[in-house]
Parts: sequence; C-alpha cells; structure tokens
Amino acid sequence: MTDMPPDRLSINPNSPHYDDAILERGVGIKFDGNEKTNVDEYCVSEGWVKLTAGKAKDRFGNPMTIKLKGVVEPYFRTPEQQAAAEAE
Repeated sequence: MTDMPPDRLSINPNSPHYDDAILERGVGIKFDGNEKTNVDEYCVSEGWVKLTAGKAKDRFGNPMTIKLKGVVEPYFRTPEQQAAAEAE
C-alpha cells in the first residue's frame, strides 16, 4: 500500500470507488481545514466531498447526501486515531 489514500474513495459497497482494504486501514478527511466524520465519498482532484445529511433517507433507503466543494485532504489514521474513531 502507498502512504497516500486514493484520489477518490466511497464507503458505499455499490460504488466503483469502494475499496474495503483501504477503508479497514482507516481514512480520515480534512475538508477546508476541518475534520469531517460524516463523509460518504470524496474526490481530491475535483475538490468535493459528499456528506451525510442527518438521518434522512432517499426512496431506496440510502442516506441523503450533500455535495460540497472545497479543499479535500485525506490521510491514513494512526492506530490511536482509528481506535478513537471506532469508540465514537
């Protein structure tokens, strides 16, 4: 594996950008300098993230998302950060 997360990644198993091995390793996202924990998908080269919009669901039962544009900085979490994120 590389030291940098991929350019685009999704947590939806139906997406072509889903990668279970990378998600198990733990990926954190900074968007416009702020840590985001509700990211469903991101793209660094296009500069956007899709965030979960509360508990709302679409007609297929998938969470509703909001697409925001800005500076996206993905990183691999350290084991301590990963444990803290799983505890939340």
